[in-house]
Amino acid sequence: MKVLASSDVSAQVSCSALVVMAFDGPQLSGSALKLDAVAGGLLQRLWDRGEFSGKLGRTGLFHDVPGVKADSVLVVGAGPEATFDEGAAFRVGGAALKRLADKARASVAIDLTDMATEVAASGIAGAMNGCVGQDTFRAEKNLKAIDELLCCATTQAAVKRGEIIGEGILLTRELVNLPPNYMYPEAFAKRAASVAVTCGLEMEVWDELRLRRENCNALLAVNAGSSRPPRLLIFRYPGKKKTQPLALVGKGVTFDSGGLSLKPTDGMTTMKCDMAGAATVLGTMQTIAQLGLETPVVGLVGLVENMVSGSCFKLGDVLRARSGKTIEILNTDAEGRLVLADVLNVALQENPQAIIDLATLTGACVVALGNDISGLMTNNAELTEKIEAAAGAVGEYVWQLPMHPHFKDQIQSQVADIKNIGDGRWGGAITAAKFLEEFVADKPWTHIDIAGPAFADKPKNYIDAGASGCMVRTLTKLVESM
Repeated sequence: MKVLASSDVSAQVSCSALVVMAFDGPQLSGSALKLDAVAGGLLQRLWDRGEFSGKLGRTGLFHDVPGVKADSVLVVGAGPEATFDEGAAFRVGGAALKRLADKARASVAIDLTDMATEVAASGIAGAMNGCVGQDTFRAEKNLKAIDELLCCATTQAAVKRGEIIGEGILLTRELVNLPPNYMYPEAFAKRAASVAVTCGLEMEVWDELRLRRENCNALLAVNAGSSRPPRLLIFRYPGKKKTQPLALVGKGVTFDSGGLSLKPTDGMTTMKCDMAGAATVLGTMQTIAQLGLETPVVGLVGLVENMVSGSCFKLGDVLRARSGKTIEILNTDAEGRLVLADVLNVALQENPQAIIDLATLTGACVVALGNDISGLMTNNAELTEKIEAAAGAVGEYVWQLPMHPHFKDQIQSQVADIKNIGDGRWGGAITAAKFLEEFVADKPWTHIDIAGPAFADKPKNYIDAGASGCMVRTLTKLVESM
């Protein structure tokens, strides 16, 4: 999709469809009201008849509107004007373009009148993602491609920012949506290399031999049952500030069978998404590099397949992680934390100011918080408050879970330093985080469990089912604030 700024008044843009917004309230408002003056009061009459409303994400599509050059006009509800922000703009843009992707359209214009740069950019990013689905391999796409997005009544800076953020989210979604026979550790590394070259990121690749030399035994154990070799990737973005980098760490289990603790069929069908943490790190690194942000960032991802074979790791095994800590294996389906254990230790050698890891780590977090909220667990309240503020600014949902010391007791082993699961099913998201905490030394650290929002079984009105690209916007906002 080409994303362009348009200097024309929205009513004068020749395009397949024009998108205008109406705020929720008793009267027609927003850019829909401005267009109504050109349309001879038609939109007001349709509003009065209840043909559309200002409820967030609601749409009404009308054709051959008088005074308007566009073939069709889509009015999308923007919610209350007082609370219209980046989060609402993202959903509005997504809802509008998702509705218009019902058939092929050459060009769509969107009126961004009176929006601040960051709000307009969020609307553009949402629009770019609203018309792209998970149907990569369907001959007949559910969502049809839109060739050109024209952005009216906004700045070139907003358009560029929106396009960069939108592309970062699309990259993350694409990687997660690809099936596991297309997206495996070597394939991820190859795609990441292309991204790094395009964005000017420094990229370091650790192959299986390097991983063995570095004693990344926990990561290697998870991959031991696979015929595909593992990878660990390090991306470095220097920024402009002379400060220690922020480290972003992602879990990249490109397919998770559960190993010997085999998942049932229903639990395995979406396990291509178990590398969403790694995809989020790569999507964020692309975004911050293209935006040219000030703060230096290093991104690290551990890439493996958790498969079943005669060589896979077993219940009762004891692993010595890169840090030297020994781990008793009591569940091979608690594998993501083992991968992260070694990658977090590698992150420490980058001497970061703080570490944030992202992982589709536990079903327990979904039980606790549902499908739309990421769980935060931390050893540093200040860092987590910054993440919460960034998420709130862009309209993504996070919630902090407690990390009381007694949860650590549940991961104590009788035969090794720690074990890879807690005592029973209760508090599983927290005991998993307590496990990870063992590998971050004294660095400020926050673990983000994205198991709920990273992949959706059902579509929303502003984005298709499948990968969501969640947390790319939050992490970008966070890096800007540091």
